[in-house]
Amino acid sequence: MAAEPPSPAEELAANGCEQCKDSHPAPDLEGESPMGSERMETRKRQTSAAPETSGAIQTQPGVGNRGSNACCFCWCCCCSCSCLTVRNQDRARAHELRSEIIPYCEESSTPTLEEVNAWGQSFDKLMRTPAGRNAFREFLRTEFSEENMLFWMACEDLKRETNKNLIQEKARRIYEDYVSILSPREVSLDSRVRDLINRNMLEPSKHSFDDAQLQIYTLMHRDSYPRFMNSDIYRDLVESFSQKSAEA
Repeated sequence: MAAEPPSPAEELAANGCEQCKDSHPAPDLEGESPMGSERMETRKRQTSAAPETSGAIQTQPGVGNRGSNACCFCWCCCCSCSCLTVRNQDRARAHELRSEIIPYCEESSTPTLEEVNAWGQSFDKLMRTPAGRNAFREFLRTEFSEENMLFWMACEDLKRETNKNLIQEKARRIYEDYVSILSPREVSLDSRVRDLINRNMLEPSKHSFDDAQLQIYTLMHRDSYPRFMNSDIYRDLVESFSQKSAEA
């Protein structure tokens, strides 16, 4: 009589699991051993404790919830900081104060043809009159460099101030609006002038930006003024006042 083939249980008991027979023994055919029951209980306790541990890790401050508790000085997550709202509010207030000091267009009397012609002969004469500065500002706006004129005008306003507290406040606003690398209206200054401004800002005065103002004035004179003389804005002004003078 041929021997009966071994049952799957007997084969497994004899050979063990092919993939992981070294990691665990074959089960007892007669029933689970006491050691197996202890393992089952231990696994159940570990499984039930896992969600609680996971939840504790997620709620741990600075790990899963880092964005909401981020430090205001951490650049990588500052978009979620509450200080961003405060910073935007400060910029809005600074813009309102700046608008009070430097209007969009200065009040000025209507220039004569002689004055308009003089603007084409001397940059100094152009910058001395409100009407000339308005015309030049209009041109700078088309070249997206109006901040140069605004900075120069802000420095002029600072030098006329006599109140010490207002001098410090205006100096701080000028720095934030036109010198800080974070400002969208930053003017082009060399490193020497920037270092000087940083030292001056330790004790701001009405002359804290004198070197920077001169550098921007020279930049406008050499770079923007020649193009202004050849622009349609200036040509139209000359033509308009020439016609008015001829009609009179």
